[in-house]
Amino acid sequence: MGQSASTVAGAQNRIKFRSSSPVYSMKNSDDSDDVVVDVFEAGDLDYTNYIPDECLACIFQSLSSGDRKSCSLVCRRWLRVEGQSRHRLSLNAQSDLVTVVPLIFSRFDSVTKLALKCDRRSTSIGDEALVLISLRCRNLTRLKLRSCRELTDAGMEAFAKNCKGLKKLSCGSCAFGAKGMNAVLNNCSALEELSVKRLRGITDGAAAEPIGPGVAGGSLRVVCLKELYNGQCFGPLIIGSKNLRTLKLFRCSGDWDKLLEVIAEQISCGLVEVHLERLQVSDTGLAAISKCLNLEILHLVKTPECTNIGLKTVAENCKLLRKLHIDGWKTNRISDEGLIAVAKHCPNLQELVLIGVNPTCASLEKLATNCLNLERLALCGSETVGDPELSCIAAKCNALRKLCIKSCPVSDQGMEALAGGCPNLVKVKVKKCRLVTSESADWLRTTRGSVAVNLDATEPENPDASASDGGVPEVGNENRQVAAQVGGANIASSSTGRSNSFKARLGLTTGRHLVACTFRRWSSFGGSSSSRNT
Repeated sequence: MGQSASTVAGAQNRIKFRSSSPVYSMKNSDDSDDVVVDVFEAGDLDYTNYIPDECLACIFQSLSSGDRKSCSLVCRRWLRVEGQSRHRLSLNAQSDLVTVVPLIFSRFDSVTKLALKCDRRSTSIGDEALVLISLRCRNLTRLKLRSCRELTDAGMEAFAKNCKGLKKLSCGSCAFGAKGMNAVLNNCSALEELSVKRLRGITDGAAAEPIGPGVAGGSLRVVCLKELYNGQCFGPLIIGSKNLRTLKLFRCSGDWDKLLEVIAEQISCGLVEVHLERLQVSDTGLAAISKCLNLEILHLVKTPECTNIGLKTVAENCKLLRKLHIDGWKTNRISDEGLIAVAKHCPNLQELVLIGVNPTCASLEKLATNCLNLERLALCGSETVGDPELSCIAAKCNALRKLCIKSCPVSDQGMEALAGGCPNLVKVKVKKCRLVTSESADWLRTTRGSVAVNLDATEPENPDASASDGGVPEVGNENRQVAAQVGGANIASSSTGRSNSFKARLGLTTGRHLVACTFRRWSSFGGSSSSRNT
C-alpha cells in the first residue's frame, strides 16, 4: 500500500522524456529496453500515485470539510482514502436517513465522532437508524444528539450495548428519559463527559427515576445539565462520580442548596470547576462549594440569592481560585466586601469578570496589589467604574494583558491613564462607554503601538425591541449559550435616565455579545486556561 522514499525517488529517476516528442520512457528494473508510453503532455503524469495512502490521509485530515469533499471527487482512490480517514461526521438526522445508513457507513467506516442533528420542524430518526449506526460504528467515542425526538429508551439501550467505548455524550431536546440515560451509564464504562439539555422524557416531580451512576461513575470527569425541569434526579450520578472535575448547572429548576451540600461532602477533593447560572442557590450552596479546596474556576451567573457572605466563604477556603466570573444582575448583593475577600485569599487569580457588580477603587486596588497574576479583567454594566477606577487599574495591575470595559461611566481621561500603565497590556476593548471618544482611542493606539484598541461607543440601543421580550431569547447554538453566561451585562450608566427596573429588563436581552466574543478569543490565552465538540 505504501512505498518507501527510495522507491519513489528511483521511479522518478527512471523517467526519461525524449526531446520534444510527446512520449516518455521508463527503464525497467533490470535496465532492459525502455518502456515507451504515449502521452499528450508531460504534465499528464500523476505523481500523487507515488504518495502512500497513509500520507494522503494525513493531508486530507489537515483540510476543511468542504475541501475534503472536493478531494473525494478527484478519483476512486482519493474517494476511498478520504472516506477511510474521516473520523468525524455530522449528519442531518431526519427520518429518511435510515435508508442510507448502510451506504454512508460503508464508505466512512472509521468514524469515531458522530453528530446527529435534526431540524425541530422535521421528523427525526428513530431507534432503527440509531441501532444500525451503532452496529457499524462500534468504535464510536463521541456522540451528539440534537432534536432527535423519535429516539426512545429502548433505542438508547441498544445503542449503549453496541458502543461501550463511548467517552462523550451530548444530547439536547431529545425525548428519551431516565431509563435510556441509565442504559448508557450502565454500559459505557469509559464515559468521561456528559452534557444533557432539555431531556423531555424525564418525569417531573417525586416520581422521577434516579439517574446513575452506573459503571460510568468511575470515569466521568465532566457533567453539564441545562434547562431541566427535574435536573436533581441526576443527583445520584453527580454524587457517585468520584472523579468528577467539572460541574455545570444552567437554568435547572428546584432548590440546589441541599444537593450541593451532599455533592461537596462526597466529591469535594476532585472538583476544580463549577458553573452555576440562573439557579436557585444561596450562600448555603456557596458554603458547600467552599469545601472543594481544589476549586480553580467558579462562575456565578444571575444567582441573586448569593451575597458577599457566600463569596467570602468560598474565597477563604478555595485559595487556588484562578478564574472568577460573577454576573450580579445589578442586585448589589456582591460588592467590595466580597471582592476584597477574594483579593486577600486568592493570590493565584488570573481572570476576573464582573457584570452588573459595582466595585470601587477599594476592592480594585486590593485585587491589583494581592493578585499579581491577574491577566484578564472585564468590567461590564458597573455604575461605579469611572476614571478613578480605571486609573487605579492602570497604575496597579502590572500583569494585566487583556482589559474589557462595557457600559461604564469612564471617559477619555481614564483612557489616557492606560497610556502610562499596565506595561504588559496587549488588548483593550471598550464598548458603550459614551464619554470615550474615538480621538482618545486613536491617541492610545499611537502612544502604545503594541496595544490593540477596540472601541465601539456608538452602538445604537433599541429599548422597545429589547424590553418587549419578557425573557432571554433562545439561542440554538450550544457553544453560544455556554459563552453567553459571561456576557449578560446590563445597559448601565445612570446618565440614560431609565429606571432601574427597566434597565434590569433590558439587561435580559442585550449586552451578551461583547464579553462572550472577547472571552472566546481570550480562551487560548495563558497556558493554564482549560477548554472543552464533536
